[in-house]
Amino acid sequence: MRILLTGGAGYIGSHVALVLLERGDDVVVIDDFSNSSPESLRRVERLTGKTLQVIEADLADHAAAEAALRDVDFDAVIHFAGLKAVGESVAQPSRYFRTNLNSTLNLLDIMREKDVRKLVFSSSATVYGTPDAGVERLDESQPVGIGITNPYGRTKAFIEQIIADVQVAWPELEAVLLRYFNPVGAHPSGEIGEDPAGIPNNLMPFVAQVAVGRREKLAVFGDQYPTVDGTGVRDYIHVMDLAEGHVAALEHLSPGVEAYNLGSGEGASVLEVVRAYAEASGREIPYDIVGPRAGDLATTVADPAKANEHLAWRTTRSLADACRDSWAWQVKNPNGFDAA
Repeated sequence: MRILLTGGAGYIGSHVALVLLERGDDVVVIDDFSNSSPESLRRVERLTGKTLQVIEADLADHAAAEAALRDVDFDAVIHFAGLKAVGESVAQPSRYFRTNLNSTLNLLDIMREKDVRKLVFSSSATVYGTPDAGVERLDESQPVGIGITNPYGRTKAFIEQIIADVQVAWPELEAVLLRYFNPVGAHPSGEIGEDPAGIPNNLMPFVAQVAVGRREKLAVFGDQYPTVDGTGVRDYIHVMDLAEGHVAALEHLSPGVEAYNLGSGEGASVLEVVRAYAEASGREIPYDIVGPRAGDLATTVADPAKANEHLAWRTTRSLADACRDSWAWQVKNPNGFDAA
């Protein structure tokens, strides 16, 4: 199959590109590199010994995207392109709505024009907003769009609805919505991994930068939650397991729209992640307990049973594996792709 990856140079997209190339697919990446580096794709090519087609264009610009893809053939699309920092979305909501929604609308228009009917969308567990009281393991029956606390999450929920509405008008469309929980880790080679711009928004890359000496200490937001140690519990999924989930989704497409949680089904607290990373790196991770952030939940863990059953997919890598692979990436690339 020839697969278009929008935003394919990013953290998750680059790992999916690698898995697709390794299994024999042809890969086309369209990316404007506003939040990623072309170096990630060069490394994917080196690791696989295969080449991919790279198109530099802004998918949110309809004319530019249409021109860039006019003569490009592909059989399926995995849609990663978009802005993804929760805090930034609060400060710049119009930019997030404009970029993320326009990118998707333009992509769907181009797919319809080309009669490309297969779509996997990179969604997020943030679409669940504030879960029903007492619910800690989230399955796909949870309401979507209720109590979402930031514009980033709302863009994901809106896009899910857009895809569903387009599918009603275009019944041949085969779409899967993958609701990620907390992607972590890196390719075990240490050649590709998460390279956040500026201060990391997510826990593990921040911990990694503390371990390597780029940051002084970690701020742990709250220790008053009803959890194993008082700190927030989340479901962490190794990025390679996540990448394999996209392949499974491609293999199980059919007319309609289906949503699947991609998570491990197990939770780890902030301090459990800190201890696991300290063990993997052999470094002390200094931290301070500070006040909780507004809107943070005590526990958010996936129920991945639907993906386990319908996609024949499940996670096989542990939190310790993710810490080890993240550390290998961090040691090899202390300044990310910038030093390449």
